[in-house]
Amino acid sequence: MPLASHDAANLLVLPVLVPLTSAAASLLAWRSVRVQRRIGVIGAGLHLAAGLGLLAMVWRRGIVVYQAGGWPAPFGITLVADYLSAIMVLLAGIVGFSVAVYSLDSVDVRRQAFGFYPLLHLLIMGVSGAFLTGDMFNLYVWFEVMLIASFVLLALGGERLQLEGGLKYVTLNLIASALFLAGLGLLYGETGTLNMADLNVKLPAAIPPGLATTVAMLFLIAFSIKAAVFPLFFWLPDSYHTPPVAVSAVFSGLLTKVGVYALLRCFTLVFVQDVGYTHTIILVAAGFTMVTGVLGAVAQQEMRRLLSFHIISQIGYLLMGLGLFTPLALAGAIYFMAHVIIAKATLFLVSGAAHRISGTYQLGHLGGLYRSRPVLAFVFLVPALSLAGLPPLSGFFAKLLLVRAGIEAAQYAMVAVALAVSILTLYSMMKIWTGAFWRPVPEGLPRHESARLGTMLPPMLWLAACTLALGLSAEPLVALSMRAAESLLDPSWYVTAVLGG
Repeated sequence: MPLASHDAANLLVLPVLVPLTSAAASLLAWRSVRVQRRIGVIGAGLHLAAGLGLLAMVWRRGIVVYQAGGWPAPFGITLVADYLSAIMVLLAGIVGFSVAVYSLDSVDVRRQAFGFYPLLHLLIMGVSGAFLTGDMFNLYVWFEVMLIASFVLLALGGERLQLEGGLKYVTLNLIASALFLAGLGLLYGETGTLNMADLNVKLPAAIPPGLATTVAMLFLIAFSIKAAVFPLFFWLPDSYHTPPVAVSAVFSGLLTKVGVYALLRCFTLVFVQDVGYTHTIILVAAGFTMVTGVLGAVAQQEMRRLLSFHIISQIGYLLMGLGLFTPLALAGAIYFMAHVIIAKATLFLVSGAAHRISGTYQLGHLGGLYRSRPVLAFVFLVPALSLAGLPPLSGFFAKLLLVRAGIEAAQYAMVAVALAVSILTLYSMMKIWTGAFWRPVPEGLPRHESARLGTMLPPMLWLAACTLALGLSAEPLVALSMRAAESLLDPSWYVTAVLGG
């Protein structure tokens, strides 16, 4: 039975409202860490349930729109859930809930007492708002909410490395925000609107093609900084390895992906006047991002820095789908997004467990985890092999879609780069496997074999199961990704839903 319109609106607002309420409740319980912990897990669980409900609603009803305060677009604040945004909100819910549970036994009480949970909920709210907004200015606002929450999470604890990493992170992101704001000013000055659907209609007639392309480049640079695209990624490996692993995991799973989401949304809906130029630049950047990211990973000896460089490499695959700009390529990018968000979050969480047991992230000082913790070894191996693209795991199907799309578009050089990077990814994952899990424990190094993982283990098992499910249920998930891709390539559905037909 179709849902009434007010029920649909409620479900659309929940992914933003639930973390906002959880953050406020955590602040009210400031004096009690125990209550904050409970609110953290319950709030993240409710957000995950809201994401599931939203995707089910979009699957049944198609694109759902909510006009805040009853003001019609383009005059009011518009929230929109299509296939892509609903998938992204659900993925944010999966990562947020997993990290909230993992943090119970991994984040120290001092950080928990100084605002870890309110900040985590604010970050999830900002991420969900960015996925659901139908307005460019509100996208900017949600980016700033994420920036504030993520910077404080990054610096929470006040260690020197954290502050150094946080300074680079916030400086580059503020430059991106300034470019974003300048682009918004130009867009509004020329078109008189910042509603994305309205821009799709008005932009081609309001701005000469050359100026439109210039504005598009401004947004491309701003979003590329936030997504850590070549050559603007250098802030990421200097910052993501400094905070507690729970924070690194949520950053690796979600923050850069919001930048990629903004690129996907804007360069399929708003900036499509000169696809031959803009998307060729994106495709070239994708290739360089893949190569530099994986080469950086191969050179690392510290587990979290290695995984941080891998984030960059995987961003390249996502951009490859956008650069090719075909239904199959975009479907591959969306499926790849689901695969990589879950796989990367799992690997970061495993690095935290390895540190708990061995007291270090240095591969040269790790070893023997396969014998002492076989379950942890399995939890690492599943996302690692998936990231390398081995069948029947999700990474294989994601790369297969992108490679097929590349061959169909006769982009053979790009296909060769994607396959070569996949081999180097396998090499770097085996480097961690050999160093941390397979070889014997190096002599003379202290061990903490009896270290208790507690609530750290269930989220890793759950995420590894999600990776297996993504691969073993590839057919329906690829079909969902195809629906999302077709919706992106035919913006008339989105425009009609937002502006009315």
